[in-house]
Amino acid sequence: MSRSPRLLALSTAALLTVGLAACSSDSPAAESTSASGFEPITIEHALGTTTIETKPERVATVNWANHEVPLALGVVPVGMAAANFGDDNGDGLLPWVDEKLDELGAETPVLFDETDGIDFEAVADTDPDVILAAYSGLTQEDYDTLSEIAPVVAYPETAWGTSWRDMITLNSEAIGMADEGEQLISDLETEIADKVAAYPQLEGTSAMFLTHVDTTDLSQVSFYTSHDTRAMFFEDMGMTTPESIATASATTDVFSLTQSAEQADAFSDVDVIVTYGGDELVTALEADPILSQVPAVANGSIVNLPGTSPLGTAANPTPLSISWILDDYLELLAAAADNAK
Repeated sequence: MSRSPRLLALSTAALLTVGLAACSSDSPAAESTSASGFEPITIEHALGTTTIETKPERVATVNWANHEVPLALGVVPVGMAAANFGDDNGDGLLPWVDEKLDELGAETPVLFDETDGIDFEAVADTDPDVILAAYSGLTQEDYDTLSEIAPVVAYPETAWGTSWRDMITLNSEAIGMADEGEQLISDLETEIADKVAAYPQLEGTSAMFLTHVDTTDLSQVSFYTSHDTRAMFFEDMGMTTPESIATASATTDVFSLTQSAEQADAFSDVDVIVTYGGDELVTALEADPILSQVPAVANGSIVNLPGTSPLGTAANPTPLSISWILDDYLELLAAAADNAK
C-alpha cells in the first residue's frame, strides 16, 4: 500500500518530536512524564512491538469495541470506529456506548467509517498519541500504516481472538491505566459470578454457537470455534465447550469453521445451541431430517438471537456490553438449558 503524503508528514513530525524529547531532559515531554509518574511502556503483540514513551492524552481506537476500554475507565477517545453491526438507530453508537458517553457528559467522538476498511486519513486527522486495536483483525499492512500515525497496540495472538479480559489488559496498559484495567476486570468478574449463581442449571451445560446458517441450504453449517470470544463467554457463565467443538478447534486458530450437515452427528454432545436468526431458522433446523437429530435441536434448546439487534451483538462480550446484556442473556441460556435436561 502506498503511503499518503499526510501520513508520511505525520510520521516525520512524530520522529522529530521523539528525537527532541530524547535529547533534552528539560523538555516538556520529559517533565510531563516525570510529573505523572508514567514510565515508557513496551507491548509485544502479534504484529510487532510497540513502545509508548509518554502518557497518551489523545486516544484513538479502530475496529470493534476497543473504545469501550478507555470509556469504561473515564477516558473519551478522540476518534473510534462507528458501529456497523447491531446499531438499531443508525447513529453509529451501540446503546451501552451511548449511555456511557451520556454518563461522562461527553460529546460523540469522531466516528471512523470502517465499512470498506480502516479510514487511515480520518484516523490521522484526529492526531492521536496512541491507537488501540487489541481486539481487531488488523493486517500487517494495516498495522504498518497506522504506525506512521501513532503507536499501535494490536491483538496478542490471533485476529479477532482476543478475550475481553486481554482486551482490557492491553488497552488499559497502553494508556497508562493498567491498575484501573485490572480493577475493571475484577469488577466484571464479580458481577458475572454473582448473576450466574442464580442459574445453577448452566453449570456444566455444553454450548456451541452456530453462525451463517442458510435456511435455504442446510447442507452445511458454520460455527464459532473455541478461539472466538462468543464461545469463550460460555465458560464465564459456567458452561462448557463440547468435545466436538474443542476437537475441531484444536487444529486451527481461526474463529469459525464450516462442516457438512451429514456430519451433524458429531454434535451429539451439544446441549445448547446459540445462533443468530429469526423463527424461520429454528423451524428450518427442526424440519431438517439430519440437523433435527442434534440433541439441542431435538430438545428445543436453542437460543435464537436477533443478529442485527444490540442483544445479538452483545453476545460477543465487551467491557461495556457485558453489564448491559448479562441478565437477558443468562435468562435465555437458562431456559434452553432447562429444555436440555
